[in-house]
Amino acid sequence: MEPFNLDRSQVSVIRTQEQAWQDSPMAGVRRIPLEREAAESGQVTSIVEYEAGSEFRPHKHPMGEEIFVLEGVFSDQSGDYPAGSYLRNPPGSQHAPFSKSGCKLFVKLNQFQQGDQQTIALQSDDQPWLQGQGGLMVKPLHDFQGEHTALVFWPAGERFVPHRHFGGEEILVVSGCFKDEHGEYPAGTWIRSPHMSEHYPFVDEDTVIMVKVGHLHPDLLTQDRIR
Repeated sequence: MEPFNLDRSQVSVIRTQEQAWQDSPMAGVRRIPLEREAAESGQVTSIVEYEAGSEFRPHKHPMGEEIFVLEGVFSDQSGDYPAGSYLRNPPGSQHAPFSKSGCKLFVKLNQFQQGDQQTIALQSDDQPWLQGQGGLMVKPLHDFQGEHTALVFWPAGERFVPHRHFGGEEILVVSGCFKDEHGEYPAGTWIRSPHMSEHYPFVDEDTVIMVKVGHLHPDLLTQDRIR
């Protein structure tokens, strides 16, 4: 399978609710690719759906795995993770995932920075909202050497200042509808904006987005990764 959408110097917008599901090697597990280095290896970002009772074979994460549970309950041998759970399985970790009731996930594979060995399993619903800029509220999820991941709540009518994305920005719209001068992005939309891109974002309704910044800096994109 050919690489897909790996030019991180370009803005990419994928409305996942409009995309067709693709079967994985395991029955009952389907995916919507957002960016992909190879069919079953390398750097991959995708939406993954487990049907009720489905499971994935035990496998290792050579360069780590990052998961945000969007719907349902995701499980592995270490526990059950309901919607809102944020997981980081570091390079070299292994698990055998499954879902008894079905679930939908946002997954990033093989994209950890060198030296990032932290395991995280937190329920974002249990974390407090912290005051951000303007009317924004923030739930930090992960920080490592200039890379930051968080949930951000935008109250209805919020307008943010025009700004540049040093190190790039990646957004998954969790609920509501995110907007900027380029368009509207309803829940399920994934947006990747390159290093030093800029925009003027706003919302008309309460909106929650998952944001990752800093990881698209050119120095990180050319960094030798653990294979």
